[in-house]
Amino acid sequence: MARQLDEQIAGRFPVGQRLRVLDVGMGQGTQALRLARAGHKVTGLEQDATMIAVAREALAQEPEGIRERMRIMEGDGRETGVHFLPGSFDVVLCHGVLMYVEEPDPLLAGLARVLAPGGLLSLLVRNGDALAMRPGLYGDWAGALTAFDTTAYRNRLGLDVRADRREALTATLAGIGAPLHAWYGVRVFTDTAADDAPVPDDIDSLLAVEERAGRTDPYRGVAALLHLCGVRG
Repeated sequence: MARQLDEQIAGRFPVGQRLRVLDVGMGQGTQALRLARAGHKVTGLEQDATMIAVAREALAQEPEGIRERMRIMEGDGRETGVHFLPGSFDVVLCHGVLMYVEEPDPLLAGLARVLAPGGLLSLLVRNGDALAMRPGLYGDWAGALTAFDTTAYRNRLGLDVRADRREALTATLAGIGAPLHAWYGVRVFTDTAADDAPVPDDIDSLLAVEERAGRTDPYRGVAALLHLCGVRG
């Protein structure tokens, strides 16, 4: 999905513009660090102390110029109004966070407020319209039947979390003044791959197929994850 994000950034902002980026729930800082290396000024917000430590260690290995462009903060995405002024960022990332938030609308409204006009809000969420796919592909027919009628599921970490339906998120984005601009499917064919699976020899072909499927109906609609991009009006 890095290519999808780069595409949206390139389509929204002049080439070479140094953007102010907020990465909410940055985890180990992989995406934030990638954007800092590209020349952007990045703030990573994370509440897990272990993740923060890993991100700080990775940042410490970078050249001084990159270290100066990236700031790591401990905090919750629901507290952006406390930490940042309205319009503080050109791009806000919220990837793999909403599934842990029972009521996502207030969080999303807060993220929209810290976006500058024309700014990009990038969401990566579990696809609530395709929850039956994973158990179905594993042959768990009882689990698949149950998944049709819920947005709740247990993730690979064993945590009970929730998924989002694209139609509902589209309405939410419109309501907070950052209407949906583009959306993609992520992990269309690779959702059942183990986290520790070895990299296949034909990785380039795999990525090309996933990239194509993530942009193409009906495949993107049954992806494990959805990448939605809203633009602040």
